[in-house]
Amino acid sequence: MLTTAQALVRWLLAQRTELMDGTEAPLFAGVFAIFGHGNVLGMGTALAEHPGLPVWRGQNEQGMALAAVGLAKATHRRQVGVATSSIGPGALNMVTAAGVAHANRLPLLLLPGDTFVSRAPDPVLQQVEHFGDGTATVNDAFRAVSRYFDRITRPEQLLSALPQVARVLTDPADCGPVTLALPQDVQAEAFAFPASLFEPVVHRPQRCRPDQRTLSHATNLLRASRRPLMILGGGVRYSGATRAALAFAERHGVPVTETTAGRTLVPHDHPLHAGPLGVTGSSSANAMAADADLVLAVGTRLQDFTTASWSVFAPDVRLVSINTARFDAVKHGGFAVVGDARDTLDELSVDPWPVDSHWTTRAGVERARWDDYVTGLRRPSTGLPTYAQVVGVVNDAAEPGDYVMTASGGLPGELIGGWRAASPGMDVEYGFSCMGYELAGAWGAAIGHTGGVVTTLLGDGSYLMLNSELYSAAFAGHGLVAVVCDNDGYAVIDRLQRGNGGSAFNNMYADCRSPHAQPPRVDFASHAAALGCAVLTVDKLDGLAAAYAQARTHARAGTPAVVVIRTHPSSWTDAGAWWEVGVPEVSTKAEIADARAALDKAKSGQVRYLTHP
Repeated sequence: MLTTAQALVRWLLAQRTELMDGTEAPLFAGVFAIFGHGNVLGMGTALAEHPGLPVWRGQNEQGMALAAVGLAKATHRRQVGVATSSIGPGALNMVTAAGVAHANRLPLLLLPGDTFVSRAPDPVLQQVEHFGDGTATVNDAFRAVSRYFDRITRPEQLLSALPQVARVLTDPADCGPVTLALPQDVQAEAFAFPASLFEPVVHRPQRCRPDQRTLSHATNLLRASRRPLMILGGGVRYSGATRAALAFAERHGVPVTETTAGRTLVPHDHPLHAGPLGVTGSSSANAMAADADLVLAVGTRLQDFTTASWSVFAPDVRLVSINTARFDAVKHGGFAVVGDARDTLDELSVDPWPVDSHWTTRAGVERARWDDYVTGLRRPSTGLPTYAQVVGVVNDAAEPGDYVMTASGGLPGELIGGWRAASPGMDVEYGFSCMGYELAGAWGAAIGHTGGVVTTLLGDGSYLMLNSELYSAAFAGHGLVAVVCDNDGYAVIDRLQRGNGGSAFNNMYADCRSPHAQPPRVDFASHAAALGCAVLTVDKLDGLAAAYAQARTHARAGTPAVVVIRTHPSSWTDAGAWWEVGVPEVSTKAEIADARAALDKAKSGQVRYLTHP
């Protein structure tokens, strides 16, 4: 006899996974937990009884669940983080993290406590009562951001639920967050679970093979192209298909670009590397995309920042999309090849065809121009350091095996567009663009990434949004480096606001309402030190390299290190791509009317639906 919680924990311990190098490891790398009256006696007792499953205490439920997301990304979706909370506010705090995992196709197991199934003590503390639905609880909010949702109202329901949990968390096509709502009385109820439920299971990546007729048609489409372009997305990373993708490109002379999730897969100096694509990408890749007659998109959902709101391609381009998820493969009328990225590229055995030789060599030429542009942005200058300069210093100090991160604001554009990769290792959370992921996700990455130093770059706004997991990392002894760029507000949104005719309002601190003639400034250094971090403050760019080197030493020793530097509020790397935003159609402000006219003109070049190949 075991309680529901005890059986669940024993099942978690029995699940194994095959890592990228072929070795085995626990599927569930650990549990992030904040205990309350909805989970402390059920899940809490069960976890305490099984020390083989690491448990880390979070400080904020959203933060610890984001850490679990960062862990999954750092392990290429081969390991899963678990997060458990009490009912009510603790549970709802994790909904945002579920959204991050859902948008980015990342595995996450959420175990929020729930109200009593018996309803005997109703209404209980933290219960939200729905006047028209006695079955609804706050955990129903997870339905919109879960790939699989279940509420366990009887212990024996685990027998049917757990296989579905494992399926979703390990399925390449359907991967995403799973929520098991656990009423606190059911957590403590016992049942005679069969011993077979707890037998070890090794989850190996499923490799869906493409349909041969579909593959044959894709081959014919490629043979008919003269200016083909490959786009490598996150699916290439998770499939372990980088070598297959580059071998295909090299065999046929096809230029290669990367999406946000696929960034750093291609060595920067590879002769076929055209650079990252899209709004936060590079002018080099965007120029190639504008002239490509066929795009081979591998493992990407083609988000608007990658496609520049579907304006980066020529109107008559043909799209062949390789993806494990048919949902993503059929987007915008592309020709869908449903299959694992690695195996599909291996089977896409096209005989060499006459790709335009000038097209092949153009990739390097265009990227060299982009490199010159970025190099110019990185050169030391007077005044406050720019984001590009800060990223350049961190990039120059990076070593093989390092892992760099960011999530929101202006830094994604700097890392995606400007980073020069010698080895794979980047997590730019730009699917949900969740402020605060930079620190919480870095804690998870520091747990899951076993190579070099984890460095996260963030602005002052993201730091203030969610910083409590710095203490979690310090307490648990997980070293990382956080470079905090203080530019006095939400600078990139101020740029978007003013760049579309709006007046500066409520983004930079200078434009926010305050009764103070001189509002207080945040002392990020003192705050980070109070959370147990090593802190280094830099006044000028020429001191950043030494400070960052010292921070790396702290991180290797297991202590989070925070480097604080003031940065310029309005200097950016610009890939020259368009992005559709909702500019008001009616305004008394002439500048907004002009911005709306520019939007309407740009939309005329927007590809709404591609010609089916």
